[in-house]
Amino acid sequence: MPLTDARPSPRILFGPGRLAELPDCLASLGSTHALIVTDPGISAAGHVARATSYLTAAGFRVTVFEGTQVNPTESDIDACRDFAKTVHPDILIGLGGGSSMDTAKGCNFLLHNPGRMSDYKGYGLAGKAMLPFIAIPTTAGTGSECQSYAIVSRDGTHEKMACGDSKALAHTAILDPELTASQPQSVATLTALDALSHALESAVCTHRNAISSAYSNQAFLLISSAIRDILIGKADLETRGRMLHGAALAGSAIENSMLGAAHAAANPLTARFHVPHGLAVTMMLPQVVRLNHSALDISLIYQNLTRHLDSPLIDWLEKTIQVANLSKPEIPITAIPELAEAACQQWTGRFNPVPLDQASFTALYQKALAS
Repeated sequence: MPLTDARPSPRILFGPGRLAELPDCLASLGSTHALIVTDPGISAAGHVARATSYLTAAGFRVTVFEGTQVNPTESDIDACRDFAKTVHPDILIGLGGGSSMDTAKGCNFLLHNPGRMSDYKGYGLAGKAMLPFIAIPTTAGTGSECQSYAIVSRDGTHEKMACGDSKALAHTAILDPELTASQPQSVATLTALDALSHALESAVCTHRNAISSAYSNQAFLLISSAIRDILIGKADLETRGRMLHGAALAGSAIENSMLGAAHAAANPLTARFHVPHGLAVTMMLPQVVRLNHSALDISLIYQNLTRHLDSPLIDWLEKTIQVANLSKPEIPITAIPELAEAACQQWTGRFNPVPLDQASFTALYQKALAS
């Protein structure tokens, strides 16, 4: 009987208009002063003003930090922490995409714990309490709202570090699909493909279990039903809702299991060549699925996961990616040895159901860059 270490999910408020319930969330926690961590684009879309108006009308004090950067670094987290220490909030709200939520979580690590984010790479290393945290995604992709990890890039090397702690998990995640309507199409495309990769990798990783499988199966069902309309820019509110809900459930699947080789191979592409994460993982995912399909038990999981589709997984996956009409970045073949070496050092690769060494990653990169 396999051992299972299940982690709780945040309270999820899903549905159009649920942002209006934000004041009730603060009241239930006894909070009075919220720090909203976001970025200028989210402010320009009007989401910060809406959240602030709900809170101030209910008598709460609100301060806004708009300094979130894409793929936040240790220095970016330090800046948010330094700002937070000057305003003394009693609750943090991450409003935006994965970077905003990661910045808020990272800030929460450092408000009452010493050091920098690199000191918390791994899990459970923060000894002191953290503030309550509410996650409000405006993109449907990372699933960060349901994870206790902050993904932060190390200063200098841009190595992606997963810094996790049960205290960093959001108390509540508000999934309001109305907030995702403002996404640029390019963002909607890459975040949707990222969510798809989360459902597929968590479903077969070596840490999968009955709980994570329930999340990943439902996540894939929702994501696969919505993704093509998302990719062609024809999604209505219901479709955006399915994608948003699916992305969150995929985040819960990761929280209760792990990822795999597609993410291990994607991270060096982002660190070395600044390939957006969603694009990098999409480049690698078909090759990893093919590799994993060679294991009979994994092939059976894929078959069960995709039984509602009209074609085998790899065919469906490649057709779906083609719909996205992505522009592949120019990566020199000479960089493959360096990329493969870096991929071997990635934590997520250890949980791939088919073990990989540097030669295996080299072959994956060669196929991905040639296709």
